[in-house]
Amino acid sequence: MSDKYKVIDEKTWNRAIHCSVFRNSIEPSFCVTFEADITNFKRSIKEKKLSFTMAMVYAVCKCANEIEAFRYRFLDGKVVLFDKIDTAFTYLNKDTELFKVVNVPMLDNLQEYCNSALKTANEQKEYFTGPLKNNVFQCSSMSWVKYTHISHTISGNKDNATPLFDWGKYYEKDNRIMIPISVQAHHSLVDGLHIGQYVEKLQKYFNEF
Repeated sequence: MSDKYKVIDEKTWNRAIHCSVFRNSIEPSFCVTFEADITNFKRSIKEKKLSFTMAMVYAVCKCANEIEAFRYRFLDGKVVLFDKIDTAFTYLNKDTELFKVVNVPMLDNLQEYCNSALKTANEQKEYFTGPLKNNVFQCSSMSWVKYTHISHTISGNKDNATPLFDWGKYYEKDNRIMIPISVQAHHSLVDGLHIGQYVEKLQKYFNEF
């Protein structure tokens, strides 16, 4: 997995004061849910006979990787910027109806990623393979619910800056296929502006896929 990063000099970093203010908040993370049009994306994924879930993990993580704000983390008390962020996602064991957390390196090719992710998920026997690293995006599908809001468990660790990406049940609206998607991010490192950039980038990816 990728672990290359650079330490940010907070004395010259233009976000230092904003980072400090939000870092001392009781709950420094915020979550935004939005509606995305996946009509073209879903059709293409079906034609390519790829896993929809794995393709969604790839799409949300690819677009997040392209926005610098989502690649910042806290490490040993310092702010660092990773070159690339890998993926972690929940995967349901249908026999036990319990989920496992699967780690898969981010790849440049969607089909290669989907194949690797599906193979890793199916072969992993453990529910948890250890604490997640700093340099991942956490993804989870709630495909049973067309939700409008989602919340997450809070560890209490204010320096946990791993963004969380969720999506719910897709549905038809005005002859288009829509899906709710949520992004939770640490406000010390990510603002609403960056969420807006992400939403635009992800929708463009879905449209042009």
